[in-house]
Formats: sequence, structure tokens, C-alpha cells
Amino acid sequence: MTDEMLVKARDNAKRSGFTNVEFKKGDIESGIPIENNAADVVISNCVINLTIDKVAAFKEIYRILRSNGRMIISDLVTSKEIGLESANSEEWCSCIDGALTKENYIDSIRKRGFKNIEIVQETPYIEAHGRKITSLVIKAVK
Repeated sequence: MTDEMLVKARDNAKRSGFTNVEFKKGDIESGIPIENNAADVVISNCVINLTIDKVAAFKEIYRILRSNGRMIISDLVTSKEIGLESANSEEWCSCIDGALTKENYIDSIRKRGFKNIEIVQETPYIEAHGRKITSLVIKAVK
């Protein structure tokens, strides 16, 4: 997302001896700077939740994955969604106001054509403003 994050990621990969990774700056909703059908795996840690258009984000992930490629995502879901007009910046930055219900989150993945969608882990996270927030780890295949 930022140049500073890219520098840190590259430094960490180099320090750990990883030579088979690459870090690129892009926008997950409107254009990941990777060719179609190029990636074997996409991982995400609470990033989709911060997007306005989650379906567009899943569409981009689907586009860059090879046939039978997979994504593994950790993200937050809520027991009750709120509209963007009611969101506040502090709750958005903590991934609460941007959260979908588990059903809508899974449906967004399914609408993009993913198959074998599996919830690998489901953990209660917090309760805030009358909503239960849950952490999910989801695996899906193109």
C-alpha cells in the first residue's frame, strides 16, 4: 500500500533468504500489477475488509490466479453490517465498519467464480457497538 511497506517487506524477505517472492505496489480493487493467470497463491491479512468494493477485489485476485490457483485470506466479518454513510474512520481503520457478514463475505468470493471455499479457522475477535466481530481464515480455489 505504501512505499515504506514495500521497503520493509523486501528487507524482511532478503534477511530471511527468500528469493522466490516479489512485492509490487498496486490497488487490489482496480488493478493488481500482475498479468492474468500468473500467480499460484494469493494471501491476504485483513486487507479485503478495508476495501470499498470487495467483489472487485476478489475479481482482481481471481484474474491473476492460474487455473487451480488458490487464495488464503484472513479477515474480519460481523454479525451486522452498517452502511458506508454510518461508518466512522476509527472503526473503519480497525476493520470493524468495513466488515461484511460471513454469509455476504463468502457470497462475494463465490460470485467471482471461486470454488472449494473453505473456512479454515473461525475465531471470535471482539464485540463492538452491538456487533460480534469474528476473524476468519478462508481458503478458495480458482
